Amino acid sequence: MAERLKVLVDPWSRRMEEIFSDSDLGRLPETVDVIWGRSEPMPLEDAKEALMEADAVVCSSWRYGIALNEATNLRHIVSVSGAFPLDLDYEYCFANGIRVLSAAPAFGRQVAEMALGMAIASARGIVEGHQAMQSGDESYGKVGNVGMFNLYGKRVGLIGYGGLARCLQPLLEPFGCQLSAFDPWLGERYLRRQGVTPVGLEELMATSHFIFVLAVPSNENRALLDRALLERIRPDAVFLLISRAHLVDFDALTELLQAGRFRAAIDVFPREPLDPAHPIRSAPNVILSAHRAGSVKEAYYEIGEMVLDDLEAIANGVPPQRLQRAEPELALRYASSSVRGHKTG
Repeated sequence: MAERLKVLVDPWSRRMEEIFSDSDLGRLPETVDVIWGRSEPMPLEDAKEALMEADAVVCSSWRYGIALNEATNLRHIVSVSGAFPLDLDYEYCFANGIRVLSAAPAFGRQVAEMALGMAIASARGIVEGHQAMQSGDESYGKVGNVGMFNLYGKRVGLIGYGGLARCLQPLLEPFGCQLSAFDPWLGERYLRRQGVTPVGLEELMATSHFIFVLAVPSNENRALLDRALLERIRPDAVFLLISRAHLVDFDALTELLQAGRFRAAIDVFPREPLDPAHPIRSAPNVILSAHRAGSVKEAYYEIGEMVLDDLEAIANGVPPQRLQRAEPELALRYASSSVRGHKTG
């Protein structure tokens, strides 16, 4: 009989009951031998010692330093945050057969749902209409719809065609949108086979009625959307900043929105919490959300489901299927997905 998998479960700053449903909390010790398995962080020296016997570690971030080099049994590092761990020696992991896995896919559907809702709310002026009703300043019928437009049949540009875009795409299908995408990490033929038209970034910005920023932050795309590109956005368009503010010149975006150049919906900011005095708060035709797109109960429970499903697969001698795996070609190109003063996810 094969020896059971030993797993250090140390998910802080996640709580055990936050990511595991009652049934999954019961399933966890049935699936693997659990070391620790509590919401509070395992004392660091104890955790480093536990790593010496662990086959896998489930953590929110890598806080164990060079203990990695001494953990000779370790073969899997599972992050329950929305990104790959920071401060981890990925080259060592790849050279020594250690898989690094992220629960980022757990947030895909929830973020896509929010993105769709924000797109419709922005184009149809739903928030403004509600606020006008509350203040008693509403306009009825067609007068209240001046400047509004539908999502149906519109040109939609996706900046980044990763997990978020793939979750959003089926939600857009009933609207008959014309989908284009910019993703320098993917080939044109591949994108066409996914049902989207590959285009250059300048064309996407200038021709799309809805622009979704969905790309993972990397060392190559910081402030990719600079003032010149933002100025290409058509006045009857909606710009949706969904993945990370890392990709945008946020000062330029704020100035253009303050001037009323186009509509926007924003869920992420360069610094969180957002400064109460930040001028983006008073920009017209902008919907603001406090990094809420993925932070719903279902997403957190899906983290636990994914972790358990993949631990079960590993225990059965097959590769994990549900979590996202860090790839040698990309891992070192990812930028930090944390923003100053805020813990993501």
